[in-house]
Formats: sequence, C-alpha cells, structure tokens
Amino acid sequence: MSEPKDAAKSGAKKPSTSEAIELGLIRSLAAILKETDLTEIEVERGDLRIRVARGGTAPTTYLTAPAAPTAAAPVAHAGEAAAPAAPPVRAGDLVKSPMVGTVYHQATPGSDPFIKVGDKVAEGQTLMIVEAMKTMNPIPSPRAGVVVEVLVADGQPVEFGEPLVVLE
Repeated sequence: MSEPKDAAKSGAKKPSTSEAIELGLIRSLAAILKETDLTEIEVERGDLRIRVARGGTAPTTYLTAPAAPTAAAPVAHAGEAAAPAAPPVRAGDLVKSPMVGTVYHQATPGSDPFIKVGDKVAEGQTLMIVEAMKTMNPIPSPRAGVVVEVLVADGQPVEFGEPLVVLE
C-alpha cells in the first residue's frame, strides 16, 4: 500500500495567505483577458503590482502607410541607354510650394492662368494659388524673371517644398 503524500513529505510548500490571494487575483485577471479578448492587463494595489499578458493567441496587426506608386523602369536592351526616371528640369530658380495643398493656375475656373511659359514676371507677382484647408494662398514670384517651365498641373495636389515653377 502506498502512503498518502502530504506537503511535508513531498517537499511542496503550502502557499501563504497573501500568495493565495495573489494567485486568485492572477487567475481572475487571466479570466478577464480570455473573456474580453485582451492580450494584456495590469493591476496595482498598494505595493503589489501584477501584469498578466498572453502571447501568441491574438494576431498582431501592424498599420503601415501605403507605398507611393512607382513607375516601372523600361528595360534597356543591348546598346540602348536606360530612360531617365524623371524629366530633367531646365536650369533656373525653382519656386517651391510653401505648403501642402492643391494648385490652381487661375483665380477662377475658366479665367486666364496667372502665368504661361515665356511670360515675364515681376517680383511679388502671383504665379499660382495653393488651396489649403479651404483657404486660397497666392504664391508670389520671389524675383523678377521669365517663366521657363510650369512643373505642376492645374488641380494637382502638392507637398511642402515641391517645385512648382522654374524662373530664369
């Protein structure tokens, strides 16, 4: 016959009252995690702090910004040079967008544009408008010169610092 094993003979230690309370609290927190489908919970009572987390059971979701679309580069055949990724900008001073918004070439739809390629402009003359948050912001010419190239289309969204016009 085998003798019943008691805590003293097996070497197992009987949990103290405070350990039993902590164990009960941990089990309660684990049950809450399961019921609510949370992955982590933390409780603090006085100097007692318990954090219960479960790993591997809930999928992790990462949100990332969509990648900007890229144009496929043409494949260069033997003896041919690869085409440049972007059209070259003519020499001159770039007028850049001071804000994020939408570019408009004219004050109202159907009216004449503020500038055309080849126009002479004076310092401070409005080159185009950038609409940001329903506010129309005129883009002035930083200096007198000739419009060499308009780099953005009417109604095109632009970023801060994006080149708008080339002046010579």
